Amino acid sequence: MRTTAMLKSIRSSLKTSSAAVSRRSYSSESAPERKVAILGAAGGIGQPLSLLMKLNPLVSSLSLYDIAGTPGVAADVSHINTRSEVVGYMGDENLGKALEGADVVIIPAGVPRKPGMTRDDLFNINAGIVKGLCTAIAKYCPHALVNMISNPVNSTVPIASEVFKKAGTYDEKKLFGVTTLDVVRAKTFYAGKAKVPVADVNVPVVGGHAGITILPLFSQATPQANNISDEEIVALTKRTQDGGTEVVEAKAGKGSATLSMAYAGAIFADACLKGLNGVPDVVECSFVQSNVTELPFFASKVRLGKNGVEEVLGLGSLSDYEKQGLEALLPELKSSIEKGIKFANQS
Repeated sequence: MRTTAMLKSIRSSLKTSSAAVSRRSYSSESAPERKVAILGAAGGIGQPLSLLMKLNPLVSSLSLYDIAGTPGVAADVSHINTRSEVVGYMGDENLGKALEGADVVIIPAGVPRKPGMTRDDLFNINAGIVKGLCTAIAKYCPHALVNMISNPVNSTVPIASEVFKKAGTYDEKKLFGVTTLDVVRAKTFYAGKAKVPVADVNVPVVGGHAGITILPLFSQATPQANNISDEEIVALTKRTQDGGTEVVEAKAGKGSATLSMAYAGAIFADACLKGLNGVPDVVECSFVQSNVTELPFFASKVRLGKNGVEEVLGLGSLSDYEKQGLEALLPELKSSIEKGIKFANQS
């Protein structure tokens, strides 16, 4: 009984705290068949993400892919007594089988950050990996929702868009940069400072997914706290922006933010599945094609539905500090987007 209670608790943690109880989950009997593919499933993010997606009752088929190590991860996860059937695929020759029929593809593939490394340092390695994987997605599951975790997200999402455009399969409603970890961190840090229950907190985070391009909108945080000074807002913003570095340094060269990223990735994938299944009013922040600013991609609140993006929501009212942050982030984000587009269009 203790194990059953713990499993129920873990499952419930995957539900966004702001969601109404009536739309939080389906039983396995009523939920549609949904295949989720994880590319990079044997890695530091991929393994805990595979576990969390195995616990999600909205998943009926879980396809795990990596260049090595996948059979072991798949065998391990497959023993968990939840709805989804698990299959592991290893090597380039099996990538197509892993992707066929997928409704949602999550991409945590790539190398992690190490001490002293910026997300930009990861670019040359991870950009090539993403380009190859997206070429396969265009061929084998062109209508899937693609959740991009591989960093630098500010560049890998534009790379994916260009690959899909070349293949004639691009649908801006179905490509997402997963920025949920920035939201998760902002909620956690804000709740600690405001001394409110974290489950009740919501904080939109806009912009991009690296350094100063991450802009938490604490002026729009709920519940609104009156006990936080302007100086503390600046510190909370800085900590949210530097959250990845905080973990890299704490792990002393032995890893990056893998566990919290897997949790955030599972939260966003769950929201995508709910949207596909017709659950109303599913809203999450994500880095998507956007008209919110002059840039072609931007992270803001997005309403999810049966076709992916149903509506890209505006920024709302910003404080003076947030307006300054927005102006400061635009040139850096523009550069990262252009770098991704340029890479994708190289022969």
